[in-house]
Amino acid sequence: MPEPGNLAEALYEKLAREELRIWLQQTKKKPSLVNRFTSGTQRSINNLIPEKIHQAITFAIEKIVKGVLIGNEFVRPKPYLVELLRLKEYKARQAIRLYKRTASVEGAITGAGGILMGFADLPAFLAIKMKMLFDLAAAYGHDVRDFKERVFILTIFKLTFSSQKTRNTTVLLLENWTETAEKLPDNFDGFDWRSFQLEYRDYMDLAKLAQLIPVIGAGVGAVANFKLTEQLGKTAIQAYRLRYFAEKSPAR
Repeated sequence: MPEPGNLAEALYEKLAREELRIWLQQTKKKPSLVNRFTSGTQRSINNLIPEKIHQAITFAIEKIVKGVLIGNEFVRPKPYLVELLRLKEYKARQAIRLYKRTASVEGAITGAGGILMGFADLPAFLAIKMKMLFDLAAAYGHDVRDFKERVFILTIFKLTFSSQKTRNTTVLLLENWTETAEKLPDNFDGFDWRSFQLEYRDYMDLAKLAQLIPVIGAGVGAVANFKLTEQLGKTAIQAYRLRYFAEKSPAR
């Protein structure tokens, strides 16, 4: 008869596999008519924006994201080296709860200041989300000093904040991460930051636009940041489950 601890872990993993299967099914769905219309509208708007503005935004987002990904060695958490998935995910969910609260407070503060403070939300919220992904990587036992782990983090971020069409191609990179990692360069020089910032910005516009409005901006900012951080955390959990089960024996 199996030990109670082993049985609990087996049941947990069975449930996790089923949740992962449902998530993959939802993530791979075809772009809806509304999604295609929205993407087309956003592309039209982007075409009206002067090239210098696009370049400035791309440069800003690239520097912010790379600053977190390649920055201070001392803020990189040590891998949590435990075997049990339920313990990894207990630690991961603790981190998500912490960062949801942090992001919510940050959104309320910047939202209360209207347009000028709203601009400060971009680097602050980006840094919070990236730092959370660092902690989640460590919770699953991965060393974020490895360049490929940082690319994995960036891929999770892209999967979360992009159009349905981009999600369909991005999730395949995570599903086949062993093959993906083998083809990666040694640095971010070849990364398509223009496409990254356009997808991210277009996704965030609807969720964050009202944060720039005085008076109601604080409440909108708090809720938007909370929900968006929660969404990123949920995507990260499923992404790391993909790797966990891929490294384990295949599902039967």
